[in-house]
Amino acid sequence: MGGLRLAVSWLTVFPVRGPDEVDRTAAGRAIALAPVVGALLGIAAASLLWLLTWVGASTPLAGLLVVVALAAATRGMHLDGLADTMDGLGSYGPPERARQIMKGGAAGPFGVAAIVFVVGIQAMSFAAMAEHRRWYAVALAVAAGRTLVVLACRRGVPAAPGAGFGALVAGTQSPVTATMWTIAAVIASVFAVPDRPWLGPVTVLIALAMAKVLVRHTARRFGGLSGDVLGAVIEMSVAVTAAGFSLAV
Repeated sequence: MGGLRLAVSWLTVFPVRGPDEVDRTAAGRAIALAPVVGALLGIAAASLLWLLTWVGASTPLAGLLVVVALAAATRGMHLDGLADTMDGLGSYGPPERARQIMKGGAAGPFGVAAIVFVVGIQAMSFAAMAEHRRWYAVALAVAAGRTLVVLACRRGVPAAPGAGFGALVAGTQSPVTATMWTIAAVIASVFAVPDRPWLGPVTVLIALAMAKVLVRHTARRFGGLSGDVLGAVIEMSVAVTAAGFSLAV
């Protein structure tokens, strides 16, 4: 339960207090339970989307408001991580310079563009699924992003120099844990698109491949994993998964 409380306190604004002291062991347990937090956020997102459409909101507006609500529920830290990561990747300096840009606090052109595209894709995909009442697919898309965080923190991926959160969670996940969550996500995705049961698993595997390439490239570019990269993995994975699930509507 301590790991779950820590995961909720890290990944949401919900008033849940984690342990007073956090080491890599506790951090590893929390990351291993990130998909559970993703499922809770996914259920909340799907419920809000249903409520907004039920009271008469247009599906594009409802989809955008759900993305805003998710950002608020996660303190906006994942979108901030996405922006910082893209700005760091857009720099031409050495890894030290890229990390300095990421810690600068201000969003540059690459970061702003990334947020616009990712938020737009998520909102439009949620709207498309809402039109066809694909509430399960909405919830699963949100949960999938948190599932891929487990894979990003697998053993063999070092923490970037100077990374606070990254130093706690990088390399904490065993191959067994990562494989189990991957299998669970693939199986669950079979039901995301009922008339095309193959589309869900293909979408999840594409999101997995994207996350793997992103983590590998950023680890090479920045010298390791950081919390910003994990935020980018979450937001981009949700966008890719939601877009894939919406293709058959």
